[in-house]
Order: sequence, then C-alpha cells, then structure tokens
Amino acid sequence: MRILIAEDDQVLADGLLRSLRTSGAVVDHVANGAEADTALVTHNHFDLLILDLGLPRIHGLEVLRRLRSRGDSLPVLILTARSSWHEKVTGMDAGADDYLAKPFHMEELLARLRALLERGRTFNSAGDKASARTLF
Repeated sequence: MRILIAEDDQVLADGLLRSLRTSGAVVDHVANGAEADTALVTHNHFDLLILDLGLPRIHGLEVLRRLRSRGDSLPVLILTARSSWHEKVTGMDAGADDYLAKPFHMEELLARLRALLERGRTFNSAGDKASARTLF
C-alpha cells in the first residue's frame, strides 16, 4: 500500500511518516500543493492521499478539484486545522472521502484510513488485495 501525504508542517509530516511506515505502509511526502499535484499526475500508483488544505503554492482544495477533474477516484482524507462545519462541507463537496480536523489522535486517523482502504481500493506491493486491518 502506498500513501501520499501532502502536508507543509514538517513536524506533523515526520510523525505521520513514522507512524504509517511502522504500520507497514509505503509513504511519500510532499510539502506543497504544486508538488502534490505533480506527484498525483505523474505517479498514479498511490492507494490513498492524506491532504492538508493550507498548502503553499496550490491550495489543498484546488489539488483535490484537479484530481477529481481528471476522473481519479483515489481515496482522499483531508487532514487540516480548518474545523468549522462549512469547511468540512466544502471539502466533502470538492470530492474528499473523509475529513479529520487537527489536532487528532493517531488511532482515529488510522481507523479512518482503514475504513477508506477497506472499500476495496487497496492493493499491497505484490498486487494482491490487502486487508487494511492487517496494515494498521
């Protein structure tokens, strides 16, 4: 399973990278929206995207809109400090599959990732269907 994290807070990104890798995931990280958009266009091998909204260069919602406009159904979990109900609605309407506000508990994030991945979209590195329960 391969996850892309688009997060500009390096401390948070490092924690996510460490936790997800310990859980068995292959994880890539980008620190701005332009890098996220490029990675999503040039590498269509991600199983899930964790997306911050407040990214530099290209806003996270624009990254999400571009992804969906290309017809990509990649599962997307928005992970952001923006926690008002209308921002959550905007994110979900833009095509996010889930939305988690910061601060958060890692256990909750992992549970949400399992739920997204168990919808039948994830494959392990050998190409076999993998149960998200065994990865997180």
